[in-house]
Amino acid sequence: MTLSADDAATWLHQMLRIRRFEERCAELYGAGKIRGFLHLYIGEEAIAAAAVPELRADDHLLCTYREHGHALARGVSMRSVMAEMFGRQEGCSHGRGGSMHLFDVSRRFFGGNAIVAGALPMAAGFALADQLLGNDRVTACFFGEGAMAEGEFHETANLAALWHLPLLLMCENNLYAMGTSLARSESSTDLCAKARSYNMEAIAVNGMNVSAVSAAARHALAHARARKGPVFLELRTYRFRAHSMFDPELYRSKAEVDTWKQHDPIDTLMAHATSLGLRLDRAALEARVQTEIDDAVAFAEAGTLEPLQDLTRHVLADAGASGMPC
Repeated sequence: MTLSADDAATWLHQMLRIRRFEERCAELYGAGKIRGFLHLYIGEEAIAAAAVPELRADDHLLCTYREHGHALARGVSMRSVMAEMFGRQEGCSHGRGGSMHLFDVSRRFFGGNAIVAGALPMAAGFALADQLLGNDRVTACFFGEGAMAEGEFHETANLAALWHLPLLLMCENNLYAMGTSLARSESSTDLCAKARSYNMEAIAVNGMNVSAVSAAARHALAHARARKGPVFLELRTYRFRAHSMFDPELYRSKAEVDTWKQHDPIDTLMAHATSLGLRLDRAALEARVQTEIDDAVAFAEAGTLEPLQDLTRHVLADAGASGMPC
């Protein structure tokens, strides 16, 4: 596929931002500064780096709990994401969400979601609202292949196709739902066939190739924006790290992981650019990313914890004059 120097540099920078950010988060987790669950996106960066920028600023974006890369690619500041990881009030979810619940309404980034397939019905709701309002916004929803065994996927796909909703279903197929391989959890592993059964366009994409992801996302968004119905993209990828920091990773071999690492999206992009005679200053981009990450960590460490007396805020709603919570 064709590749411009500007696109190559932009994608490389974004993938490096995501990977180095997560590598630092893993270090900070080991040091006890980040707590709770932590699901890393390392190996899958090409998807967020190439697909998310194809969205318009007024489009909606919903994700899974492996959403750091999507948030950064959407323009959520690294400072606010890191502060959220630290549980600080300065975080994008004010320290209440942590790694799995990043949220920034100003970027129309409506969160990571800790429930498998949980974002899918909400995404259909956003798309239905835009259809009723008569605008040309599109809603994109990222989820893993494990979500396709859940009822929410099938209900969402059925209604989205039935009502021709402007919805982009982005399945990041990394082959493992937690520690269970796709072949052991779903009787049919042809994910596009499942989507097509609901009478929608479905495309399988090499999720390790930024150019392929970008082209597919652009096509799908144009299709949905033209009110031709929802589109399903199966983005075939692989996570190089375990499911979460608690995962002993006994369900796959080191040889399998090493084989997939030969398709590292960052190395693939560098090799493609070199073959076309494009020069990318990776060292300069690495230094720029390091500076941004150091600044984000310093910002998070200097952040403030929520005071004890505020812990019930946003938990109960005031019913009004009665003073009784509802």
